[in-house]
Amino acid sequence: MEDKRYAVLIDSDNVSAKYITAILDEMTKYGIITYKRVYGDWTNQQASKWWEELLSNSITPIQQFCNTVGKNATDSALIIDAMDILYTGKVDGFCIVSSDSDFTKLASRLRESGMDVIGMGENKTPKSFKAACSVFTSLEVLLEQESDRAKENISQKTIQEAIVEIITENENNGKKTGLGELGNSLLKKYSDFDVRNYGYSSLSKFIEEMEDTFRLYKKETTILVGLQEDNIKREQLEAYILECVRQSNGEGVDLATMGQKVHKKYPDFKPMYQQVYEICQNIEQVMGMFSKELYELDRNTVRYMIDELKEENQRQKEENQRQKEKIEQMEAELREALKKLEEYKR
Repeated sequence: MEDKRYAVLIDSDNVSAKYITAILDEMTKYGIITYKRVYGDWTNQQASKWWEELLSNSITPIQQFCNTVGKNATDSALIIDAMDILYTGKVDGFCIVSSDSDFTKLASRLRESGMDVIGMGENKTPKSFKAACSVFTSLEVLLEQESDRAKENISQKTIQEAIVEIITENENNGKKTGLGELGNSLLKKYSDFDVRNYGYSSLSKFIEEMEDTFRLYKKETTILVGLQEDNIKREQLEAYILECVRQSNGEGVDLATMGQKVHKKYPDFKPMYQQVYEICQNIEQVMGMFSKELYELDRNTVRYMIDELKEENQRQKEENQRQKEKIEQMEAELREALKKLEEYKR
């Protein structure tokens, strides 16, 4: 499932530039920002505080001269652009940032067209605009949350383990994990999770810092998160298998049980049993590694375990290939359906 696409439209006449980072960070919870526009009279010296933010956050400034004293110049320009974007059909929702009630009708109209409307503004924002939005967030609250939540941070290791579980569960169901979906899943699991509490401005930067475990890659317009193939070190695996055998009190551990233990301990263990097989290929090495515990196992039993492991690994590869072919077929059918739909529209 692809991340939702949003247009973020900001009324600079009624919103301070100090909120921009909080606004963009908050929108990572909902999906991908495809339009970032801020409206104002940039010839006015009061707008100078926005200049640096425009550059650092890659926001498009829309010039609207103030022709009448006491009237906001940005309102009509923002409303016209919003309707133009709506009819392109390229977004799933809008984020309207303003503390002005003049956008109440716009928010209602967009929702009538099936759009998500995320409203953001200061506490002084009229109730009419708040009620017209699908969700409304106070900008003051966004800033306060950074300091309040920092006191009760969930450990980064806990978040990392949660991300591994989310990605693994999706992979087991034949699904990819989008960056936006990952953010939503983390919020469902830890309602107070916020990457800003860990010193990062966005979820993508938070993930990038854990490059030994995760990787970010792009497929068409969607940013996906996956597990690094070489995440588990051989030494870690050997130590864990040794500990499992020792805890068996000389009775040994059958292959299926060992595989389940390894997969539970290391959810991102791929391909299934591959490193176990490599470790067990050399019987003398295995016996040396496990000392007296494995000496009690019959040599033929060890060979049998290896054969079983090899067959299981081959079955897993074949199943993976079948799933891959099925997904490719579905993607081809979807592309063909979209192509026919485009031809029908013309």
